[in-house]
Amino acid sequence: MNDGMRVQSIDVRLYTIPTEEPEADGTLEWDSTSIVVVLPLLQNGIRGLGYAVGDLSTATVARDALADVLIGLDVSDTAACWEAMVRRIRNLGRPGIASMAIAAVDIALWDTKARALDLPLHRLLGPIRDAVPIYGSGGFTTYTERDLCAQLAGWVEQGIPRVKMKIGKDRGSSWEADLSRVRAARKAIGDDAELFVDANGAYGRKQALRLGNLYAEEFGVTWFEEPVTSDDLDGLAALRDALPLEVTAGEYGYHLEYFRTMLASRSVDVLQADIGRCAGLTEWLRIAATCAAYKTPYSAHCGPSIHVHAATVPPNLRHIEYFHDHVRADHLLFDGVLEPHEGTLRPADDRPGLGLTLKGKDAETFRVA
Repeated sequence: MNDGMRVQSIDVRLYTIPTEEPEADGTLEWDSTSIVVVLPLLQNGIRGLGYAVGDLSTATVARDALADVLIGLDVSDTAACWEAMVRRIRNLGRPGIASMAIAAVDIALWDTKARALDLPLHRLLGPIRDAVPIYGSGGFTTYTERDLCAQLAGWVEQGIPRVKMKIGKDRGSSWEADLSRVRAARKAIGDDAELFVDANGAYGRKQALRLGNLYAEEFGVTWFEEPVTSDDLDGLAALRDALPLEVTAGEYGYHLEYFRTMLASRSVDVLQADIGRCAGLTEWLRIAATCAAYKTPYSAHCGPSIHVHAATVPPNLRHIEYFHDHVRADHLLFDGVLEPHEGTLRPADDRPGLGLTLKGKDAETFRVA
């Protein structure tokens, strides 16, 4: 074992970035995005970088519960490091905050390992593709129709041939406004671009069935994300069987068993998983393999910068969500953020790890802990 590859320390920081204006989807409102940044330092002096969306409680778990169990471990043994973290949080509970904390640290350890080997992370993982398709995502229910159309059409003009908007306004009670917004969005992006909608679980089953048919037949919508809550696997499965568009879910999964249950119940046409929620890259790739065993397409939820390297690996990967808030946060906090090209992101081959560097004073503006 190379002692220089052992973890010497782990620095955990929290950054909070206000949104440009208050935002909402069908079931939640927010005015900021918080990012937990993890900076491991090896005994050989190499420092890595990883992060995930999370608040102060997530950062606290990463710092106070996870960092100590990794000190002295060889960063080459990423699976062993991951298992050590999972054992440590046994009595804290795996889903939720603890899993998100593990994700931030796990991503940072993979980045550090790749940097120590002087390899871009996707080359270390072994890619099957050099570029990953993306879809533009935003279209919040708080946007005016004018702002909604400008954002979606802007992505299409950039060469991104698929875009997603939020529906389910006011927990589904303003469904007529949803129809008006979807109609306006289709007109703005033209007939050739794919249009996705995301209800964030705001609808009931029958409402989702009725509106889903309208979205597909009148506006050519091809993707219906969380038409009902993702906790309602029977409802998702029933809608998947009944609707002519793809029913998708999975962003709130935190461990492999959750996704296996969702797949076994035949609840989705496309499975989504968030590397920043499902305990990091180590588990995300296991979920991809499980998804492939069920012959189901796989999609990366949000966080394009932390997904792009891993997303080059699974053969069943459909695309990455190019989510407005996270793209904006990445550009404010990091140098080296990738720009879309012809509807894809292409991981850089000239930089090790994730290829990102934490900004100095500019990032400090948003640091809260």
